Amino acid sequence: MTVTALTQLSEDERLFHDTVLDFAKQRIGPKVSQMDESATLDPALLPALFELGVMGIEVPEPYGGAGASFFTAILAVEALARVDPSVSVLVDVQNTLVINALLRWANDEQKLRYLPKMASEWVGSYALSEASSGSDAFALKLRAEKRGDKYVLNGRKLWITNAAESTLFVVFANVDPSLGYKGITAFIVEKTFAGFGVGKKEHKLGIRASSTCELTFDNVEVPAENVLGEVGKGYKIAIEALNEGRIGIGAQMLGLAQGAFDAALPYTRERVQFGKPIADFQGMQFHLARIAMEIEAARLMVYNAARLKDAGQPFVKEAAMAKLFASEVAERTASQCVELFGGVGFTKEYPAEKFYRDAKIGKIYEGTSNMQLVTIAKLL
Repeated sequence: MTVTALTQLSEDERLFHDTVLDFAKQRIGPKVSQMDESATLDPALLPALFELGVMGIEVPEPYGGAGASFFTAILAVEALARVDPSVSVLVDVQNTLVINALLRWANDEQKLRYLPKMASEWVGSYALSEASSGSDAFALKLRAEKRGDKYVLNGRKLWITNAAESTLFVVFANVDPSLGYKGITAFIVEKTFAGFGVGKKEHKLGIRASSTCELTFDNVEVPAENVLGEVGKGYKIAIEALNEGRIGIGAQMLGLAQGAFDAALPYTRERVQFGKPIADFQGMQFHLARIAMEIEAARLMVYNAARLKDAGQPFVKEAAMAKLFASEVAERTASQCVELFGGVGFTKEYPAEKFYRDAKIGKIYEGTSNMQLVTIAKLL
């Protein structure tokens, strides 16, 4: 057996990864093409994902979760992305952004109220982005006005992942724009709150089964007890959650690259040209070797960042590096795998073209490539 970062996992980690991968191949694989065409997640997958235990990986056992590590969540995201990056990002946002924010910043009452639901039935969304605040995340305009024991939210959010499936939203709004980013506050908003709405779903290039929607807030009353963390400290929650979420996107891109390569490699051994499989040509062998090398390098970077996070060590630079590099490897690998298939790789009969479309988002969400470079440079 070739020794790779995957083969160096502990027995429990390897079993978990393989269990999730088998689930993805058996339960998600047959649905991938149809979900991509319809741009809709098969609703039957949600209860199956909760039953599998991947929707509350770090939620402590007393709250109904698995009580596992951040690294375990990363393994799930990677394994799912090898089959469908759309399902992978749903699980990623649930664990690395929403649940992580609740675990770190929610008070005891909030944890008791929400964590059991997040581990058993509720999907969550992380609502930071707006039309005017993408990379400039703190230019957000959603306003939260204090009225008695409530905050009244007015405005819009855009590009919110999982929005169509979510019941809980971690929403960032400004309680006092004159304070700039120091007025930003995080709120726990439930889908049933009056005045809250999920708007149009974006018609996307890739990860089409993953819902990306607008959120509208029309005098939405949020109880003061639903402030997450402290008033005016939402910027800290946003930054720290995104630092962790970037490792999740790195894992998604890693899994995507591996999935594309898994599909293309056997084809190079089956496709015969000039009397022998195309994989027997030295030029092709060099090509395949470089792809394999880059995927393994991305895996080591993603795993390292996740291990550092679990160990309580500084990981922000490593997370930015892992996200940046894995997204570049995913896009490059997916593109090359289309070419490895030749003409049929350009058709929807083979999975390469979908992996290629799915890969592009990796350089954009959770911080663009340029923003990762800024982070890395600051921490050198």
